[in-house]
Amino acid sequence: MDDQFTIYIEKMHKTHDNLMEELAAIRAGRANPHVLDRIKIDYYGAQTPIAQVANISVPEARMIQIQPWDKSMLRAIEKAINMSDLGINPTDDGSVIRLVFPELTEERRKELTKDVKKKGEEAKIAIRNIRRDAMDLAKKLEKSSEITEDDLKRETKDIQDLTDHMCDKIDKSVEAKNKELMTI
Repeated sequence: MDDQFTIYIEKMHKTHDNLMEELAAIRAGRANPHVLDRIKIDYYGAQTPIAQVANISVPEARMIQIQPWDKSMLRAIEKAINMSDLGINPTDDGSVIRLVFPELTEERRKELTKDVKKKGEEAKIAIRNIRRDAMDLAKKLEKSSEITEDDLKRETKDIQDLTDHMCDKIDKSVEAKNKELMTI
């Protein structure tokens, strides 16, 4: 593909990367430190991810342990977790915070799989919108005689192939996350 189309390629990959971040943040009944990625705390006036102010570990299958490097950050981390949409109450013993993940009910698993499918569909819509913009650019370039009709056909085929590839990648990511959610 031409250099003019690299921005669209990058946008499609960023869309997939963003979906992967969103899927990583969905908890599946077992502890996954990525659920904390979007939670930020006020660290000396700057909004900072928890992972940058504490050691995060998974000592058990359904527990995350957060050990701040600065003990004075315990309250701020605990407050940020409580204010997030994580839905887990942190417990702290004065030096570490523990998050215990309850086993997901069948109903909650099904709810989460619907949410995952919805996020996947939104990502595919974004990919198709990017494809439309790239196709519009190709047609505009052909109309202004910057590329030939053969170039237009090749570019539109390349754009469509990339779109199909990215949609397949999204489907596989959604399928893998749903399989993880439904595994007890």
